[in-house]
Amino acid sequence: MTKKALIIIDCQNDFFPGGKCELVGQVESAANIQRLLKAARENKDIVVHIQHFFKDKYAPFLAEGTIGAELHDSCKPVEGEHVVVKYTANSYLNTNLQQILEDAGVEEIVICGGMSHLCIDAAARATVDLGYPITVIYDACATCDLEFEGEVVPAKYVQGAIMAALSFAYGKVITTEEYLAV
Repeated sequence: MTKKALIIIDCQNDFFPGGKCELVGQVESAANIQRLLKAARENKDIVVHIQHFFKDKYAPFLAEGTIGAELHDSCKPVEGEHVVVKYTANSYLNTNLQQILEDAGVEEIVICGGMSHLCIDAAARATVDLGYPITVIYDACATCDLEFEGEVVPAKYVQGAIMAALSFAYGKVITTEEYLAV
């Protein structure tokens, strides 16, 4: 049986309602992350929680040491699960994530969390560059509206564009339901 890892990226308080950078669909995404977590724990898959910090206490969100940067209650790690702290969008850069995966003999990676347009995208591409097949669970990912050339790009379209690009050349992009049905 293939050894899998569930990587939950940046499921942190600042991205939830009342946080400094609320993501569109974050509550629904977190509910799906909980379902993925339950399945991963039951299957004894490796679970890695990625926690993003900005070192500057004046950062607009995820400032290290603040409540907003803490992992959200809906996706807190339990004993035996890994927590990897990062300071960039790429979950592998200057972290021990790759070593954790290698030490565990992981052969396939499942990715969820936020922000789809930044940290999910960066992690998915880096994971494939390191030789792992990936599955991105798109309804367990969230993003926000962005602005380009003075126009607001709604989160729905941001999410669609990122997931379309990842499914085109990087790996499977499926729903929680599809993943759990396998």
